[in-house]
Amino acid sequence: MSSDRVLFAGLMSLGVAVIGGYALSQSAVLAQDAVDGPGPNLVIEVAGKAQGEVVIDLLPDVAPQHVERMVTLAGQGAYDGVVFHRVIEGFMAQTGDVQFGKGPSLGQAGMGGSDLPDLPAEFSDISFDRGVVGMARSASPDSANSQFFIMFAPGDFLNGKYTVVGRVVQGMDVVDEITRGEPPRSPDVMQKVSVAK
Repeated sequence: MSSDRVLFAGLMSLGVAVIGGYALSQSAVLAQDAVDGPGPNLVIEVAGKAQGEVVIDLLPDVAPQHVERMVTLAGQGAYDGVVFHRVIEGFMAQTGDVQFGKGPSLGQAGMGGSDLPDLPAEFSDISFDRGVVGMARSASPDSANSQFFIMFAPGDFLNGKYTVVGRVVQGMDVVDEITRGEPPRSPDVMQKVSVAK
């Protein structure tokens, strides 16, 4: 093989390697975006039987008032130390009671909210699939405040009746380990909740 051909073959290999490397790096960026989501992201450090980080990609285009509420409460540290007070196998894990969801007595966990007013419903056509996060409420559609739930499995019967605020993009394995019960005997806790853009 002539030196010209060797040089050409070497340059072609280098070009393919560079293009391949670029494609891989772009794939990595897209994969990271899929994990992180466009944001804002709610980052929950879970402690207890379940241990680890759960990242929820919030959906301000879908439910702007509810997302703003969650971001506000997280920014105030109101969610820190709140337990998962209602966790039903094959259904969902509920938390976010900033009024009654902090120990040691959890007798009223699930009955409270924050000191901010309740929110009007922001229903959408997003389906309650596994990993989708919705706002808990009482019988009134306009009664969501601070509590939210994460779906273990699809729950189509909730569609159009509860406000979807986001979806888990990282840490569903942690969510799956959350202790079951209403409330659990030894509930897992949102040790620290923060917001990442």
